[in-house]
Amino acid sequence: MPYLIIPLVIVIIAVIWAVSVSNSFNRDRVKIEEARSGIDVALTKRHDVLTKMLDIAKGYASHEKETLFKVIELRRGMTVSEMSRASDQMNEALKGISVVAESYPELRSSENFRALQISVSDTEEHLQAARRLYNSNVASYNARLVTFPSSIIAGMKHLERMPLFEAEESKRADIKMEF
Repeated sequence: MPYLIIPLVIVIIAVIWAVSVSNSFNRDRVKIEEARSGIDVALTKRHDVLTKMLDIAKGYASHEKETLFKVIELRRGMTVSEMSRASDQMNEALKGISVVAESYPELRSSENFRALQISVSDTEEHLQAARRLYNSNVASYNARLVTFPSSIIAGMKHLERMPLFEAEESKRADIKMEF
């Protein structure tokens, strides 16, 4: 009777160990998929945020450029009386700009460019963190696949190495910042 208990205990321990290692591999795969999703989220955030911020910065820079050209055009080749009339017109135009600036004081092109720079830095940091997390999870998983004794269970389950991060070509490209 005691001779049967010892082999039975060894078999039970081996089964518990095998199930534990198998479940551990399953948890690792879930972590890897979650990390891969984090990369997709970061890429989407980068595209959406940077595209919107770039549009805002471009729009306001264009508005300031138009206003400056109008002022220069008004001053070009004027007589004193024309300058006086133009001054009145510019005062009217500046009142409109002041009202807009007072209503939306944060809408200044330099502030938008600064916000754009901060957004670029922030989104790139999030993206790099997501990629590092994914690669860390994959490296840990791949190491367990080839490390004894967990490699026994990996072989029995026909588990294969997972690739480290490689972005799609379209998502790998950075957002072009053209003004």
